Amino acid sequence: MAPNKSTQAYDVLERMIIFQDIQAGVMVSEAELMEKSGFGRTPLREALQRLSRDNLVQVVPRRGILVPPISVEAQFKLLETRRPLEELAATLAATRARPEQQAAALQRASEFKNFTERDLHELERVLRAGHELVAKSTQNQFLENAMAPLQGLSRRFWFAHLRSDPDDVAIAIDRHGELLTAIGEQDQERAVAAARSLIDYLTEFAYASVKVPA
Repeated sequence: MAPNKSTQAYDVLERMIIFQDIQAGVMVSEAELMEKSGFGRTPLREALQRLSRDNLVQVVPRRGILVPPISVEAQFKLLETRRPLEELAATLAATRARPEQQAAALQRASEFKNFTERDLHELERVLRAGHELVAKSTQNQFLENAMAPLQGLSRRFWFAHLRSDPDDVAIAIDRHGELLTAIGEQDQERAVAAARSLIDYLTEFAYASVKVPA
C-alpha cells in the first residue's frame, strides 16, 4: 500500500534535513517548505507535527520552523537509549519475523553487501528501509514507535559527520548487513551481537566526530 501524502511529506522533509537542504538554525516558513517539498499545506503540517515530536524540527508559533543544531552530547544520550532498544529489537525480530520478513531481511542484507555506489541519498534509502524492516519484524508497535525517531536522528548525525573516508560507509554497510542476515536466518544470538556491534561502531563514530572538526 502506497504511503499517504503526510507520510510522503515526512520522508521528503526528513531527507532534506538529513542532507542539510534545510539548514539547521535558520528559520523557514511553511510557504518555503511547501515550495521546496512540493506538498500542500495539510500534508506538510501533519508531517511537521511528526517531525516536531521526533525532535527533527521546532515549530515556533508566528515565526516559522527551525531545524535544531546537531549536538554530539545529544547523540551520546541518543545512543545510550538506542542500545537496549536495538538489542531487544534484534531478539524479537530474530524470533518473530514472519516468513516474508525473513526473506525481505535477507534481500536487504544482500543490498547492503552489494552496495558499491557513492550515492549517499541511495545509501540513506537503504539504511532507512533496513531500520524500518527490523522494527516491523519485532511485531511490537510500541517498540517500533520508540525506535523510529531515534534511528532518524542517528541517521542525521551520521550523514552530517560522514567524510570521504570509505571505511565508515563500509563499516556501516557491514554492521547493518550482518544484523539483517541474522534476522533472516532466525539466529537470535548473532542478531543481538550484530545490534551491539552496530551501536558500538556508532558510539566510536560519535567520539571521532568530537576529535575532528566538522
